[in-house]
Amino acid sequence: MHCYFHLVHTHERIVDEAGIEVSDLEAAHYQALKAIQELRQEGEADEVDWRGWHLEVVDEAGNVLLSIPLNVAQH
Repeated sequence: MHCYFHLVHTHERIVDEAGIEVSDLEAAHYQALKAIQELRQEGEADEVDWRGWHLEVVDEAGNVLLSIPLNVAQH
């Protein structure tokens, strides 16, 4: 299944236009946690206020499969 990983806040949306192919929902969840970890490791990510932000995993039809709050998600 093809999944996209969007960063979503109340009035902002950073869209993943490429997405990746995963075998199932468990693999999508793993990739989402990995992406969050990478975000936190980039540059000055510690100074970013993640409150209110979510990483949404959506399928090709735009259905939200997972929504992980960035301020509490840990790997």
